[in-house]
Amino acid sequence: MKLTHVFALTLAASVLNLTALAAPAPEKGAAPLKISHGEQVNIADYAVPGKTTVFDFTSEYCPPCRAISPKLDALHAKRADVAVVKVDINRPDKKGIDWKSPVALQYGLKSIPHFKVFGPDGKLLAEGDSAKKMVTKWFD
Repeated sequence: MKLTHVFALTLAASVLNLTALAAPAPEKGAAPLKISHGEQVNIADYAVPGKTTVFDFTSEYCPPCRAISPKLDALHAKRADVAVVKVDINRPDKKGIDWKSPVALQYGLKSIPHFKVFGPDGKLLAEGDSAKKMVTKWFD
């Protein structure tokens, strides 16, 4: 077998393995994907192609986060064009809001819930207060 064929087969196998590792597109009606658990994460890897993806930086110890969570779950379940991904900022062994977690530091979080909204093309549309306003309009 020629060296170029071996390289092509190796490259194809690598691409297939990377594709298998990509985040699966959430199904309509399914619960939002929950990622990070305090660890650094490249959220763009979890943007759902062809859908508006709402990233909700959250903590179970945050009362406003808990209050808005059912509305985000409903949005995710009802809108086929929107996917919600919850970014848990807490490391598993921390009680209270984990402001010093790697992911909280990575994204410079000062308050939560904090939103980032990516368009169907994967480009950032809004973050922070403007993203929160965008998302809460979709609740009605």
